[in-house]
Order: sequence, then C-alpha cells, then structure tokens
Amino acid sequence: MRNSNLDAPLFYQLLIGEIELREGDAGTGYQVLLDAARKTRDERLFQRATDIALQAKAGEQALVAARAWRQAAPASLEAHRYEVQLLIALNRSAEAVEPLRSTLVLVPVAERAGAIASLPAYFARATDRKAASAALEQVLLPYAEGRLAGEAPETAGVAWAALGRSRLAAGEPALALDAGRRAQAIAPNAESIALLGIELMRSEPAGEELVKNFLAADPPAADVPRSAVRLVYARALAIGQRYAEAVPQLEAVTRDAPQFVDAWLTLGALQLELKQPAQAESALTEYIARAEAAEAAAGPAAPQAIDEDAATPAQRRMQAYLLLAQAAEQRRDFKAAEGWLAKVDSSQALPVQVRRASLLAQQGRLEEGRALIRDLPERTPEEARSKLLAEAHLLRDQKQWSEANRLLAKANDLYPDDTDLLYEQAMMAEKLDRMDEMEQLLRRVMALKPEQPAAYNALGYSLADRRMRLPEARQLIVKAMELTPNDPFLIDSMGWVEYRMGNLEESLEWLRQAYRARPDTEIAAHLGEVLWMSGRRDEARSVWGAAQSRDAANDVLKETLARLKVDL
Repeated sequence: MRNSNLDAPLFYQLLIGEIELREGDAGTGYQVLLDAARKTRDERLFQRATDIALQAKAGEQALVAARAWRQAAPASLEAHRYEVQLLIALNRSAEAVEPLRSTLVLVPVAERAGAIASLPAYFARATDRKAASAALEQVLLPYAEGRLAGEAPETAGVAWAALGRSRLAAGEPALALDAGRRAQAIAPNAESIALLGIELMRSEPAGEELVKNFLAADPPAADVPRSAVRLVYARALAIGQRYAEAVPQLEAVTRDAPQFVDAWLTLGALQLELKQPAQAESALTEYIARAEAAEAAAGPAAPQAIDEDAATPAQRRMQAYLLLAQAAEQRRDFKAAEGWLAKVDSSQALPVQVRRASLLAQQGRLEEGRALIRDLPERTPEEARSKLLAEAHLLRDQKQWSEANRLLAKANDLYPDDTDLLYEQAMMAEKLDRMDEMEQLLRRVMALKPEQPAAYNALGYSLADRRMRLPEARQLIVKAMELTPNDPFLIDSMGWVEYRMGNLEESLEWLRQAYRARPDTEIAAHLGEVLWMSGRRDEARSVWGAAQSRDAANDVLKETLARLKVDL
C-alpha cells in the first residue's frame, strides 16, 4: 500500500487553494496549488494548476506550471504534451522543438509513427504557420531521412507525409509536393499520402500524381482505404467541375466498397449534371434502397461510413428525391417528377416549388409556375431574395429575358451590391444584346468581389464571341483562370478566344482539355466548330453527335450546326 504524501499542512494548503478558486480568485488558487505540486512532485496537482491557468486564459502561467511539471516528472508524456501544446498556442513554435523531440523519444517505438502523423494537427493552431513548419522540420527531418537508429521502416514515410502537410499549411505547396513524393517512394500504399495529394490539388495541380500513384500501386491498398481515397478524390474532382473524371472513381467505389452508401448519391448527382438521366436514376434509387436498408439494420443513429458534410441521412434522402425529380424532368416525364417531389418534406419548400414551377413552365404554364414561387412565405430577407432569384432563373430558362431582366433590376434595387444578383442581371443584359449595360454590371461585380472568376470570364467570353477587343478578352479570361485554374468552362473560354484570334491549334488544345474534364454540350459545340474549321470534319461530327444525343435542345449546339450548315 502506497502511503500518502498528504500531511496536515499540505491538506490545509490544498483546501485553501480550492476555496480561493470557488471564491473566484483563480490567481491565488493557482499559486497555492502549484506550490503544493512542487513540494509533493504530484503530477495530478501539476495538471490541476495548469488547467486552472488555462481556464483563466492565463497562458503564460499555464506554461510555467507545465514546465515545472515536466521538470519534476521528466518521463511524463502528459507533461511534455501540455508544454508543447501551450508553446504552440502562444505562437512560440521555435521553443517547442526541444520538448517535442523529448516527447517523441518517450513514445514507444511501435506507436511513434502514429504520434508523428498527428503532429501537423498540433501545429495547425499556430498563427505563424511558417514558424510552425520550420519547427516541425527540425524535429522530423532526422526521422524522415532515416538518421535515427532503431526506428521502424514506415516511420520515415510518415514523417515525410507530416512534413508535407506542415509545408502545405505554411503556404509552400511545391515543398509539400516534394515531401509527398519522398513519402510515397517509401510507402506507396499509404492512404495519408494520397489524401495529402488531394489537399495539394487546390494549389499545386501536380499533387494529383500522388493520388493516381496510390490508386495504381501494385500490390494495391486494401479495398476500404483505397475506396475512401477514391471517394474524397471524386469529390475534389467534382468541386473542380471535372465530372467526367469523377464518375469512374465513384463507380469504382460502388463496386469495391458498396458500404460507402453516399457514393451512390454523389454518382447520381454527377450523372445528372452530365445529362445522363437514366444512369442518374439508377444510382439514386440504389442509394435510397441501400440507405434505408443500412438504417433499418443499424438504427437511425448509426454513423455513415464516410460523411464529409453535416447533412443527416433524412436530409440526404430528400436531396435524392429532388435529384430524381430533376432526372425525370430531363426525360420530360413530368408525372414521375411530380411523384418524387411529393416525397420531399416541407423543410425543402423552395427547392420543391422551384422544380414544380419548372415542370409547369415546360408545359406552357409559366405564370402558374411563377405564382408557386411567389406564394412561398418570406420569413427573412434572405428568403425573399431567394424567391426573386428563383423566379428570375425560371424566366431565364424559358427565354423570357426581358422579364427576367426587369425582375433582377427590381431585386438589385432592393438588395444593392449583391454580386449574385448583379451577375445574373448582366447575363440577361447580354441575352438582350445590351453590351454596355452588361459590361457595367460585370465591372461592378469585379469591383465588389475581385476574387470572383465568373465576372471576368463572362465579360471575356462575351467580347470574344462578338469578336470585340480580343486581346482584352483574353486578358480577362487569363485573370479568371488564375483565380480558378482547372475550371473546364474557363478553359473552354480560353479555347474560344484563341479560336476568335485565329490560333486554331492552341484553341484545339484548350478545348480538348475542357471537353475531357466535362463533356458539356456547349463545350462540345465549340470543340466541334474548331475541329470543323481545322478540316477534321469526321471528328467534329462525332463530337457534335455525342452532344446531340445528350442534349438535342441546346441552343448553342443548334445555332452552331445551323450556322455551319451541318446536318447530323
């Protein structure tokens, strides 16, 4: 039996400290308990004193207590962790190097790789990311370069991956990519390295090679981690509007790891964007069946295999019903579309009524559709704004451009400097061939939101399409692409302006890239025209034919074929 160090004087000291805390005097309580901890070398008292200082938001005092704790108990992992975390929180990353090195030495060899992998999350709280990255380099480079004896072989790969994340957080994507490549050379099947590659794709497109290398590794990673990477990768591709590339990744997930139920929902949404309603309906109905079966088997509170958003299973099911209604609408099966909408609950009033309004408008009942939107309640200014925007979109889709323009002008009077509304009105002005008005509105959007690429692209494309101010049009599109480098529609615009400037081969290169990423009908119309004018007429017919089979009613495609006098 271990004898207690708690004698009468110490007991009264602790009692006084706790009484001071209850009376609201955290400073005195902290000093009393820290003094008691130093006398007894009791880790629980050191932790109590440190926590008191933290609760009082006294970071420096908490650090004093943590350092005293570590000095009194040099083998204590918890003391080391407290000191490191406090130094990072106080933005003193350089001082964290020594205690962090000591921390890793104390971690058992079998657990060290996991501890190293967690370090970037520690340093993510530092406000000076470059200093944090520099500190982590000092700690981890010896592990990454294999300079420490007795380390497990996989530790070097984990260390390089951690350095990659740290470098990326510090705004050094090229160095992060280098670390990722070094890590992957050691551990080609490591899921964490592929996920680093996906993070890198936003700022360093070459990071995608880490993902592709992981997916092509031989022998491959196990089905579940490989499918988890595919699912995150597909979502990244979808965010970049590279839908045609995302679909095969999702199809592989549904084949190899069907327990990732949400993959079916994402697959259906992308197939719908690609104008593939039959395939979308198949994926979405499969999603609903599997989601309902999973809920029935595991209970409504069971976690999803992968859930990157905050939506509940019920909300995702409502989303699936809305998408199924849209798929039926694409097939012009209005009765089926209404059947799916009837399943959506009242929390989705605006999306449901917008779809119903679209169904009515396509059947020649536009005013009834507008009334459905107008009759929705307006409990907040945002709801009123959303109604105006939805009605304008309905009018736009029915080519009622003058009325849509009038409605958007009214909306912009009510919500001045709303860039979404200004942009939409600019697009209606363009349809009405009011170029001066369109340019004025888009310049206003650029001034209010200079980081928004859509306005630069819209003005550049419209100028190019009319063969006006082509050098300026190109500059505007270049600006848009700098803001969003891999957007297929921006790449399409670049191809179109090169075509208007007479650079056919450069145009083809851009348009092929855009079409591979997203085989949109308008991109196909542009690609087909440049192929036709380049003498590649069989290929042009093939591209146009595929687009026509997906979306025969597209105005740009119909205008292109009519102008070039092409009969498919």
